[in-house]
Amino acid sequence: MVALRDPEHGCPWDREQDFASIVPHTIEEAYEVADAIARDDMGDLRDELGDLLFQVVFYAHMGSEQGAFDFDAVANAISDKLERRHPHVFANEKIESAREQSRAWERHKQAEREAKRRREGSSALDSVHAGRPALQHATELQAAAAARGFDWTDAASVLPKLHEELNELESALGEHDGNAKAIEELGDLLFTCVNFARHLEVDADTALRRASAKFEHRFRRMEKRMAVQSTTFEDASAAQLDALWELGKKPDEE
Repeated sequence: MVALRDPEHGCPWDREQDFASIVPHTIEEAYEVADAIARDDMGDLRDELGDLLFQVVFYAHMGSEQGAFDFDAVANAISDKLERRHPHVFANEKIESAREQSRAWERHKQAEREAKRRREGSSALDSVHAGRPALQHATELQAAAAARGFDWTDAASVLPKLHEELNELESALGEHDGNAKAIEELGDLLFTCVNFARHLEVDADTALRRASAKFEHRFRRMEKRMAVQSTTFEDASAAQLDALWELGKKPDEE
């Protein structure tokens, strides 16, 4: 990284980058790590983790150039945080289950937020970064609010809200400014779906990725069947498309 950023002999592209300019690359690399895991491809996972690590090195080196922080400071910061949030490992606190640990983790995060709030008069939502992917951002906003006691009691209690938001979306479609209103109501519905996933202890992004992968798998099977039948999407009737889709849902088609 030092060589790549060298003002005289470094790479022109690497020298031109700043923190903001490499953010899209960091997000892309994180998604590629997730994709390699989903495909259970250990070779790709190794390579993608290297790409993601390079992003951390990139940020750390730019921080060092500005005298703000370096790689050691980044590593020490996460080490300190992990020790603070795992007193059952590094101190004498007793925790018996992963579920209990998740709750304890949120309590420790909340204690850190409270300390910051006392120092700076900040909000409970300050730790939630708006630049994260939408599903993750929504999940973290909800978790931060839940840590203050603003939450549904369980997954079942979210279901009526899901139905309510779906009804409001349906109503918005019939309004004069239906498109703008529908966007708002669709957002509310998606936000509530994330809340439901959180209470089910399901990662919403993972669930959506699996659904997308399932759709892609079945759609590709449709294409193959249509090729065998010398049929195109343009020529096929709605009934034919429905029949092909249903075939793709059968266990022997998976």
